[in-house]
Amino acid sequence: MVKVLFVCMGNICRSPTAHGVFEHMLREEGLVANIEVDSCGTHAYHIGDAPDRRSREVAQQRGISLEHLRARRVEMSDFEYFDYILAMDKDNISILESMCPSQYADKIGLLLEFAPSRSESEVPDPYYGGPQGFDIVLDMIEAASRGLLEDIRQRHMKE
Repeated sequence: MVKVLFVCMGNICRSPTAHGVFEHMLREEGLVANIEVDSCGTHAYHIGDAPDRRSREVAQQRGISLEHLRARRVEMSDFEYFDYILAMDKDNISILESMCPSQYADKIGLLLEFAPSRSESEVPDPYYGGPQGFDIVLDMIEAASRGLLEDIRQRHMKE
C-alpha cells in the first residue's frame, strides 16, 4: 500500500481538492486498494470543517465529490506513515521541513513537481480570489495527479 498526503495551509481548498481528484482517479483506474490518500493543513484554522464551498462546486462540476472530507492539521505521525507528503507551495514545504524528523525529509515535495507540462511550481491559494481561481487550481492538480500516479506506478507497482 502506497500512502499519499496532500498538504496546504488550512486544508479547505487546495489539499482537499487534490485529495478528491486523486481518489477519483484511483477509483477510475481500479487502484483504491493499492493507494491510500489523505490531506491536511499546516495550520489549525479549519479543523473539522468541510472543504470550501467553491472547491466543492468546481470539483462537483467535474464529477468529483469532496463532501466526505474534513480538515485536519498535519501530525508528527504523518511523516513516518506517508510515502509521499506533497505540499501545494513553498511556504507549506518550509513548515513541513521544520517539523519533519530528518529521516523522513525525502518524502516531502511539491505536488507540481509531478506536472512537468505546467510552467508553475506552486499551486496558488484560490481562497481570496474569484471562482475562476478554483478552476485553475483544479486544472493544475489534475495534471500533477496524472504525473503522480505514473510515478507511483513506476516506483511501487512494477510487475
